[in-house]
Amino acid sequence: MLTRFGKALRAIRLEREELLRDMAEKLGVTVAYLSAVENGKRKIPDEWIQHLISLYELDDKEAEHLQKLAYEDRNDLKLNLSGATSDQRELAYSFARRFQNLDSDDVQQLQNFLNRRGTQ
Repeated sequence: MLTRFGKALRAIRLEREELLRDMAEKLGVTVAYLSAVENGKRKIPDEWIQHLISLYELDDKEAEHLQKLAYEDRNDLKLNLSGATSDQRELAYSFARRFQNLDSDDVQQLQNFLNRRGTQ
């Protein structure tokens, strides 16, 4: 079954009149692997998002949409804390511990806060 990310990936390819083989070559993978990602049978490699954004010169809106689609079906999240301060690390761990207990109001408030911070 074609995923929403797979549909977006296919749309990018078709808009540029590329075959599955062409995109697979640019991403350095086999046609079978790219097809499996499009169809939701393989996890989307994290490095693909930025690579696709720069490779196909996606604007900010397109890039944000692609990234959102890439993460919507995931059940896990890897967070790189290598440059984080101790306060940032504690916040990340605290959030992870309490994540499952957030109700819809909490989620909405946090999302609103993050959206406001992103526009500053």
